[in-house]
Amino acid sequence: MMSTVKVLLLMALLTGMIYGICFMLGFPPIFAILLALIPNLISYFYSDKIVLASYGAKMVEESEAPNLHRIVESIANRANIQKPKVAIINTDTPNAFATGRSPKNGVVAVTTGILQLLNEQELEGVLAHEIGHIKHRDILIGTIVATMAGAIMYIANFLQWGMLFGYGRDDDGNPMQIVASLLFVILAPIAAMVIQFAVSRQNEFTADESGAKYSNPIYLANALTKLEKGVKYHPLKNGSPATAHMFIINPFKAGNVARLFSTHPSTEERVKRLMEMASNPKYLR
Repeated sequence: MMSTVKVLLLMALLTGMIYGICFMLGFPPIFAILLALIPNLISYFYSDKIVLASYGAKMVEESEAPNLHRIVESIANRANIQKPKVAIINTDTPNAFATGRSPKNGVVAVTTGILQLLNEQELEGVLAHEIGHIKHRDILIGTIVATMAGAIMYIANFLQWGMLFGYGRDDDGNPMQIVASLLFVILAPIAAMVIQFAVSRQNEFTADESGAKYSNPIYLANALTKLEKGVKYHPLKNGSPATAHMFIINPFKAGNVARLFSTHPSTEERVKRLMEMASNPKYLR
């Protein structure tokens, strides 16, 4: 519940930034939003097909992976949503992600690496997490946040080019206005990106809670611990870092990235929260 409130507050902050900046610049916010909306609408409607194809995911029928389908169907019933489609990606990297703009279009993808690494209980915890993303429509939330962040970046680019070509510059040349504009061009896109990543981290916490609710918090905690180690040994070599937020664990080799710019909370923090849930009877079946 708190994670959902935080996401709403962060989205409100982004909205406030857009309108506040546009008000100061005398720039209609609808233009920036529309410019950012077009690529994000394409992403919203086609990202599932694009991402699945880019990772060579193969849709599997129940006859091909009966155990996997059985777990997915069981969790979907507990979550009270339509059973998602199931896909398998042939890679040693142990990971999983969900895609689809609504429960009706949901797909859960797992790698061959995760099927080899986790036992059935741990796999159930991971699949419950991913189905949580589908139920909460996190693809939609991510698209809205990306659109708002993109609008801020478009405004910053507009202002940057305007400063280069003298847009809005009067004869007096107010130095404070120039400094303020420079600070905005530099800091606003960074702030928008930080908020976008913060929303992604909160969505992960919410999906972890779903994993605890629809499965068992200990199953998911054990799975995350194994996956963290597994990804270090087998990082994803072919793929785009832009898709890192989709996976349950960042599949790429993580450098010394500041927490503010991370798409995922630390695994230690996630495991800690899950173990706290394990002491709450409402999360134990």
